Amino acid sequence: MTADYDVAVIGGGPAGSTMGSYLARAGLRVCVLESETFPREHVGESLVPATTPVLAEIGALPKIDEANFPKKYGASWTSAEARDIPLLGYGGLNHGWTADVQFVERDQPGVDRDYTFHVDRGRFDSILLAHAAEQGATVINGARVRQVDFSDPELVRLSCRVGPAEIDVTAKMVVDASGRQTVLGRQLKVKVADPVFDQYAVHTWFEGLDRRQLAGDVQQADHIFVHFLPVENTWVWQIPITDDITSIGVVTQKARFREAATDRAGFFWDLVGSRPDLHDALRGCRQTRPFKAEGDYSYAMKQICGDRFVLIGDAARFVDPIFSSGVSVALNSARLASKDIIAAHKAGDYGRARFATYESKLRRAVRYWYEFISVYYRLNVLFTAFVQDPEYRTGVLKMLQGDVYDDEEPKALCAMREVVEAVENNPEHLWHPYLGTLRAPASAPVF
Repeated sequence: MTADYDVAVIGGGPAGSTMGSYLARAGLRVCVLESETFPREHVGESLVPATTPVLAEIGALPKIDEANFPKKYGASWTSAEARDIPLLGYGGLNHGWTADVQFVERDQPGVDRDYTFHVDRGRFDSILLAHAAEQGATVINGARVRQVDFSDPELVRLSCRVGPAEIDVTAKMVVDASGRQTVLGRQLKVKVADPVFDQYAVHTWFEGLDRRQLAGDVQQADHIFVHFLPVENTWVWQIPITDDITSIGVVTQKARFREAATDRAGFFWDLVGSRPDLHDALRGCRQTRPFKAEGDYSYAMKQICGDRFVLIGDAARFVDPIFSSGVSVALNSARLASKDIIAAHKAGDYGRARFATYESKLRRAVRYWYEFISVYYRLNVLFTAFVQDPEYRTGVLKMLQGDVYDDEEPKALCAMREVVEAVENNPEHLWHPYLGTLRAPASAPVF
């Protein structure tokens, strides 16, 4: 029996649509099965520069430019830290435990500009999915994949519901790009919850926020902002969506929401209220969307590829939204996996060994992200010392740009790890009282 397609992709978000574009441009017959009808709301609205080369490679970058999304030139961190934290020889700490970086400070291979974008994911994802169709991918909206059957050695059968109808789609292999639905992860029972980053977010959009009011420098008002809250392991994102619309989200441990015994609005405002400057600025704005919650943020997969299947993007792994890595991992995992899939197609062999390059590169890159985020949470406001100190600043910026797909461990990550170990192991260390409490144990999921 002849398969309908060479590759079936579950999910039409950034990972799935990018995969569709790469494979269609290479001449493969590819089908993208998206359960929702676009546009649809989605979090993960701030990009990092590592997305730019991928968008250029698939030919979508001109369309993103034309969409006129707000440009993102850098990132900023603010805190309400009033304690007299010892500087311990770190340079650049001249305006409190806050920090700013701009992408122009470091040249990044394959990136031809000093900015990326903040995006309305409803529009952004729609552009990428439509682009995949233009490249030759077959896109089926409203197709929910219910089961993937590998029992036939000649093809993979995907059972789908499209409206009231049940249809089967067959392919030589399948790519799971279903995001946090993790279709294959759940079916194959390879999904593992993270024991540390059990994060929970409550978010919405506000109209009329004066972003200059919260910025130390008005030139940086349209950066992505991470506002440390004086609550353990809790922070707020601030992302420009348009000139007058700003996405605001509170991220904390899921247990804190359960313990609060309140609704989303009450929980949001109680936590934001711990930073009076942020609270007062938001109270004068108009909320344009209901509060939404995001849970199940952090998990790993014991297996991300196998005979005739590959997992990419959030379907493979997600840790935490702190460094806007989600869309970057989605696009770059599609880029890496597509190369192996195209080679597998040419060889007529879709066995697991064919995807070894993808697996090793993605595992290494996401391991860097995971440890960077782990060390970040442990450092808490002390992280800003590494952002500001000239000795480490460029290395930290390399990570923040999403430039983690080469073979070299980021030097700044190594330095941060060593500092955390030194402070943790010495209760008398002057920085010991300022450490955060999240700590990734040896039993954390290995990716």
